[in-house]
Amino acid sequence: MRPRLLSALLVVAALAAGYWFLLRGETVEPRLLSVQPTSVIGAGSEAIGVSPDGLILTWLPAPEEGALPGLPLAEPPENGRLSGPMLQQARVLGAAPTELRPYIESSFYGESGVGVVLEAGVELRFGDASQAAAKWRAAAAVLADPSVTTLDYVDVLVPSRPAFGGSGHTLPAVP
Repeated sequence: MRPRLLSALLVVAALAAGYWFLLRGETVEPRLLSVQPTSVIGAGSEAIGVSPDGLILTWLPAPEEGALPGLPLAEPPENGRLSGPMLQQARVLGAAPTELRPYIESSFYGESGVGVVLEAGVELRFGDASQAAAKWRAAAAVLADPSVTTLDYVDVLVPSRPAFGGSGHTLPAVP
């Protein structure tokens, strides 16, 4: 009886040690990831949401008309993901602060990279999507500056040194 008990204990100890040293860090933990659209392709009931990482969200209901900025595409890509300049735009729009999203009209990709046009007509120049959150903070700081009441553009290619100029557009009142 004793050799059997000892064998059983050794097997249990080996299994516990195997779990502890080999599998413990590899166990699967369930996590729920909520994907929210931050831009759209199309308009009206035909609009399709796009996530910040360029995933086409066909399984979600169409976003409310005018609730999200549109990407300049006639229809979504067949593979379900954006790439190239459209992906850069989706990443920039996805990094936009919640407080500024209602003021975003559209985005485009031009000579200097990603551009975002606010409803007031002010153009925000981002370059590429790298450091998008820092670039949005820099743009928000310029837009929130009480001494700046009119401008045409805010250039945040280098977020630590935003540049701005022009006098063609009046900024909207802060809510």
